[in-house]
Amino acid sequence: MTMTALGEPCVLLKLGEIVLKGRNREVFEQRLRANIKFALKDHEVDLRQRHGVIAIFLPAGTGVDVAETIATRVAEVPGIVLVHLAWRVAKEPSVVVKAALELVRETPEVARRARFAVRSRRRDKRFPLRSNELDHLVGGELADAYGLPVDLKNPELTVFVEVDRDEVFLFTDGRPGQGGLPVGSSGRGVALMSGGIDSPVAAYRMMRRGVRVDFLHFSGIPFTTTESIYKAYALARRLDAFQGRSRLWVVPFGKAQQSIRASGQDRLAMIAQRRLMLKTAAEVARRQKASALITGDSLGQVSSQTMANIVAQNSATDLPILRPLIGLDKREVIAEARRIGTLQISELPDEDCCTLLAARNPELAAKIEDLKAIERRLDAEELAVQLADSMQAYKLD
Repeated sequence: MTMTALGEPCVLLKLGEIVLKGRNREVFEQRLRANIKFALKDHEVDLRQRHGVIAIFLPAGTGVDVAETIATRVAEVPGIVLVHLAWRVAKEPSVVVKAALELVRETPEVARRARFAVRSRRRDKRFPLRSNELDHLVGGELADAYGLPVDLKNPELTVFVEVDRDEVFLFTDGRPGQGGLPVGSSGRGVALMSGGIDSPVAAYRMMRRGVRVDFLHFSGIPFTTTESIYKAYALARRLDAFQGRSRLWVVPFGKAQQSIRASGQDRLAMIAQRRLMLKTAAEVARRQKASALITGDSLGQVSSQTMANIVAQNSATDLPILRPLIGLDKREVIAEARRIGTLQISELPDEDCCTLLAARNPELAAKIEDLKAIERRLDAEELAVQLADSMQAYKLD
């Protein structure tokens, strides 16, 4: 069927937290627009921002399938709350009514006589009808044409009519965005990326808070295979959909682990390893001008994440260590990993370098002085620099 009154498809983006910003709001909006343009770099689009809404206009003649693809892609960009596939309609009440009739006619709700409502918003106050008048006009025509019952409290179908400066936008539903703040608006951080479930979710959560995240993976090479690197690469690629231009570095950590094991402090080996990882990550962060480290720690989840052991790890570096999962349980983390598309990758088998130092009876309350004694024997500060020198960069093609 030819959609004569509906005109051209477009995509509407609703902003959330950004609209609450004060004088610096424009900085966040500029960052968001830049991120959207990069995410859609393979498409010809025209972005226009109006009153907390970004409209993505497409070239004339663009099909709905392309608009759907763009809506799906941009829904992964943090800073956006809702994404609507909409239609641009001429600013004439009669045309709006005809377009609404065409739009609703193709929905499954018409066949089952679903309860409906019309929600109008008039951003352009010059439009001759107020919002409630537009609700009544469009709603009355839809009820008469299709016999649909009106339900303003719990509708099964909602028709949205938004009057803008140059056109009217018409749509029936939307998909949730990521929310949060635009990536890059809150600085840069380095995420310690294992092949597990937690660290990718932690990295994602910091992206949603505006942090541009670089990924650092510690491999057990030469005492493990390259499987963990493949997993880290796959996880970084998936997370790259949320920010773009991601960077992954891999540190060969096996020989350093061998040195820690040779210290004879089995109960402290895991915490000593974690501190060396943090020291190395801090050196990488310094070189990349990042301001914080990011880990997937959750309080009490494993022996290295007791309160005392977390405190012992904090003193390894002066950089702040962000732990966005600290108060979550495993079920919550798994649910989020499934939602963002990292769970299936994380569940693939691999050789985790941490298992090389797993003790039968790990220390639950490591003393910092005991850890520092191990580090003095290892010359940990110099070793961290050497490890940072040895890291390899992987392009996320």
